[in-house]
Amino acid sequence: MFTSIELCAGAGGQALGLENAGFDHLCLVEIDEHACETLRLNRKHWKVLNQDLRAFDAFEYKGVDLVAGGVPCPPFSAAGKQLGADDERNLFDEALRIVEQCSPKAVMLENVRGLLDEKFTEYRNSITDKLRTLGYSSEWKLLNASDFGVPQLRPRVILVALKNQYFKDFCWPTEQPDLAPTVGKALYDLIAKNGWPHARDWMLKANKIAPTLVGGSKKHGGPDLGPTRAKKAWKELGINAHLVEYDSPSKDFIGKEGFENMPYLSLRMAARIQGFPDSWDFFGKKTHAYRQIGNAFPPPVAEAVGKAIVNALTCNSLKRSLDETKSPEQLKEEIA
Repeated sequence: MFTSIELCAGAGGQALGLENAGFDHLCLVEIDEHACETLRLNRKHWKVLNQDLRAFDAFEYKGVDLVAGGVPCPPFSAAGKQLGADDERNLFDEALRIVEQCSPKAVMLENVRGLLDEKFTEYRNSITDKLRTLGYSSEWKLLNASDFGVPQLRPRVILVALKNQYFKDFCWPTEQPDLAPTVGKALYDLIAKNGWPHARDWMLKANKIAPTLVGGSKKHGGPDLGPTRAKKAWKELGINAHLVEYDSPSKDFIGKEGFENMPYLSLRMAARIQGFPDSWDFFGKKTHAYRQIGNAFPPPVAEAVGKAIVNALTCNSLKRSLDETKSPEQLKEEIA
């Protein structure tokens, strides 16, 4: 397995996906104590550091294969003020500091679609330039979670950087939009598990992928599915988005006035919409648990990009191994 360190690990969506891709996490850094408990709950062998990224030094991890993370999104989110580099929550510079300290073979950072706005072109270029001075080639790409089997759109900007000798072997994963199930198909068994008689009718109505889940921040956002526009999109799928519940609808569930036969999502349903396996548990009460789920990076997307990075690192290693077995005369012939 390749090694990695995970920055701003959250509830472990990216970490789980990268583990599935073949990475062994040497440590995971996360400031939220509830998310740290979630990581420990699901992977007792992971080294989880509950601290601010600004206080983390990575010198002891020098030579790690991958530095990955999802640095805070609010500085670039269209839902906020988009202060970018001027936002005190922006941690891209800290991520670059860590890359410089431990000199990994590869870097993978994700953020919201707003980072690709024209107003941030100069800032993106500054990140690319800094990576170039450290010996990396890099590329930004917008990926939709629905193109990797996740039943929601969830566009995310991914930055992948590899040391120059590896980057030529990197190819972005193939997008497969037909893989993603509708919300109805993805959640039918959970909606029906307590015997609610309208489950099949609901499934037929919920015949699209979901809008992007919104997790909210510590200052704003509770256990609901986001602002007015998001709530309207969920209503079209037969979901009352004003609340998130602990469990599926009961056998005699009717719904609120104006939302008849429209169940709420449970925490488990929301996690499945994000691409988490049902075995992944979330620590804390409803608000804390849903915030972790709603802010997560879908594991299937992380796994797909992680496998592409593994492929680039492996291809380069195989080429070097083959070169080492060739005679000087053979190498001269190939160069010529």
